Amino acid sequence: MNMKKTATPIYLLRPCGLLLVLILLLVGCTATRPEAAIKVYDFGPAPLKTPVAASQPALATLVLYEPQVSPALEGNALLYRLAYADAQQLKPYALARWSMPPAQLIGQRLRQQLGAQRAVVAPGEATAQLNLRLVLEEFSHVFASATDSHGLLRLRATLTQRSGSGETLLAQRSFVVQQAAPTPDAQGAVRALTAASDQAIEQLTAWLPPL
Repeated sequence: MNMKKTATPIYLLRPCGLLLVLILLLVGCTATRPEAAIKVYDFGPAPLKTPVAASQPALATLVLYEPQVSPALEGNALLYRLAYADAQQLKPYALARWSMPPAQLIGQRLRQQLGAQRAVVAPGEATAQLNLRLVLEEFSHVFASATDSHGLLRLRATLTQRSGSGETLLAQRSFVVQQAAPTPDAQGAVRALTAASDQAIEQLTAWLPPL
């Protein structure tokens, strides 16, 4: 027995097609909107540093290594802790991030500041006696309460001297800096952590021996 196929009327297909197009448009807008709202931050202009006077003796060239970090600080996330609720958990701000990993921002800032006083080179660029290695251990926005927060930076510095027999440890120090956040949000975190970084760099610069 022959069965005749019954065609679906076109007036029934059109609403389904329009509904599918509408769903796809809504999904596309939802997928792109959060990315467009993300704000990217850096440290802004560096504080002005007075160059060393020509009459002062030149400081030794320094090899500055790229700062090392824990896995949690490898990316560009802007991190915070709710110390009053769960101090052991680091969380990222959803709509804010750094322009580059925090360790790179600190290394860049430090190179700018030290460069006003002495020659600073990367490993392999030149032969130098002094070697500075950094480890960034903490870089987060810490909430003591829902309204009270601060930027926390913990940085370990190791200074060695190169000689014909290898490297000799000259000094090692941990720098811990807290700066109050002006607002309990990502923008406040950026300001507090930038100020903490500049303060730590000032302390580290003063700590380096005038060799």
